[in-house]
Amino acid sequence: MCAKTKGEELKEQLLMAPKSLEETMTPEEKKAAEAFSGPYKDFLNRAKTEREAVSVMVSMLERAGYVPFEAGKRYPAGAKVYLNNRNKALIASTIGSLDIGEGVRIAAAHIDNPRLDLKPNPLVEDQELAYFKTHYYGGLKKYQWTAIPLSLHGVVVRKDGSTVTVTIGEDPGDPVFCVTDLLPHLGKDQMKLPMTEGIKGEQLNLLIGCEMYRDEKVSEKVKLNIMNLLFEKYGIVERDFQSAELCAVPAFQARDLGLDRGMIGAYGHDDRVCAYAQLMAELEAKDPAHTTVTVFADKEEVGSDGTTGLRSHFLVDFIEDLAQAGGRELRHVLAKSVCLSADVNAAFDPSFPDVCEKRNTAYLGYGPVLTKYTGGGGKSSTNDAPAEVVAFVESLLEKGGVTWQTGELGKIDQGGGGTVAKYVSYFNVDTIDMGVAVLSMHAPFEVISKADLYMTYRAMVAFFTQAG
Repeated sequence: MCAKTKGEELKEQLLMAPKSLEETMTPEEKKAAEAFSGPYKDFLNRAKTEREAVSVMVSMLERAGYVPFEAGKRYPAGAKVYLNNRNKALIASTIGSLDIGEGVRIAAAHIDNPRLDLKPNPLVEDQELAYFKTHYYGGLKKYQWTAIPLSLHGVVVRKDGSTVTVTIGEDPGDPVFCVTDLLPHLGKDQMKLPMTEGIKGEQLNLLIGCEMYRDEKVSEKVKLNIMNLLFEKYGIVERDFQSAELCAVPAFQARDLGLDRGMIGAYGHDDRVCAYAQLMAELEAKDPAHTTVTVFADKEEVGSDGTTGLRSHFLVDFIEDLAQAGGRELRHVLAKSVCLSADVNAAFDPSFPDVCEKRNTAYLGYGPVLTKYTGGGGKSSTNDAPAEVVAFVESLLEKGGVTWQTGELGKIDQGGGGTVAKYVSYFNVDTIDMGVAVLSMHAPFEVISKADLYMTYRAMVAFFTQAG
C-alpha cells in the first residue's frame, strides 16, 4: 500500500467527505432501521389528523406508564407525565435528575398537515350531484388534490353537546371521495393557465354522492339522501356541520417505496416523521439528567396561531408549572434550556435541481438535517441559531454516534419557509431546527428514507440522554 501524500493527509484532515448512511450503517443498524419503519407506517395510517395523532400517542404514553400532568405537584426524577391540550396538541415529559433550574431539553414537532377542510356549510347539490365545499388548509399545490381517493376524518359536536367521531374511507369496504378534474380533451384553456390557477380553491369540491331520495314532493333529492345517510349513521343534521371539524385527506396507506424498499411513501411525513421519532425517543428516556419536554403542536402549517399552536402559551405554561414546583423562576429555566425544532427539510430532487444550491442542501439518506436558519430571502422571519448552539447539538450527536447533515430550504431567492423554531426562541430558549429530508413535501404522497427516520430517532435519543 502506497503511503499517503501530504495533500491526501491534508485533505483528510481539513476537508469534509460526506458519506451516505448506506455506506456507514452497519448491517445491525440497517436491520434496526427496517424494524423501526414498520410501526411508523402503522402510526401514519392511524393518525391522519392532529386529533387522531394525539389519541394514538396518548394511548402509547399511557401504556408506557405516563400519567396526566397535575399542575402544582412536584414530581420525582424519572416520573413520566403528559398534558393533552384540547385533543389537538400534546406534551410528554420525563422528569430529570438535575434540578429544573438547569433547564429542560425541548423537542417540538407539529402534527397537522396540509388537507381539505370542510366549510361551515359544506353540503350542496348541483346538477343532481352532491358535494362538500372545502377550504384548503396549509401550503399545498391545489392541482395535486384532484382525481385521487380521499377519506373523510374528524369530529362533529351535536346540538346536545355530544361528540361524534367520523372516519370514512380508510377501511377496505368503505366508500372514498374525490375532487374531479377536467379531462385533457376539454382542458386546452385550463392547461394554458399558470399551475397556481389551473385549479382554484373554490373548485376543490368533494364529490360525495349521486343517488336521490325517492320523494317527488321534495327538491335537492341527492342532498337530502346524503343527509339522511349521515343522520342514520351518526345522528347529525345539516346544522351540525357548523360545529364540526371535518377534513378530507388521502385515502391511501403508507407503503414501502422502491424495489429495494429503502423508502416510505405516505401522506403526512411532514411532520409526523419527526413527531414519531421524538415520541419514541421520549419513551426511551428512562433516567435523563435534564427534564425532557416533548411537544406535539397543531397549526404549524397555517402560522402556529390559536390555542393549540406554538404561538400560544401552552408550552411555556407547562414549563412554568414545572419551574414553580421546583422553586425556580420560569425565565431562569428557559434561559438554560435548549430546543430542537423537529421539522423536516427539503431533500435534493435530481428532477428539479435548479431550486437548490448543491453544497448547502439536504440529501435523502444522509441522516437528519441540522438547519441553522430558515425563513426566506435575507433570512426573513426566522430563528438563526447561534454558532454555540450548533456546536453544542453537534457534540451531542457525535457522542450518540449519529450521522447528520446540514441543509438550507432551497436557494436564497427561490422561496423558503419557516418552522416553530422562532416561536420557541422568542422565550429566550436556544433553538435549532433538525429533521428528516423529504421529497415531494406537502404533496398528498411524500417520500422519506427509512435510514433517515431511524437516524433521526437516534439523534433525538442523544439529545434527551447525552449530558452536556
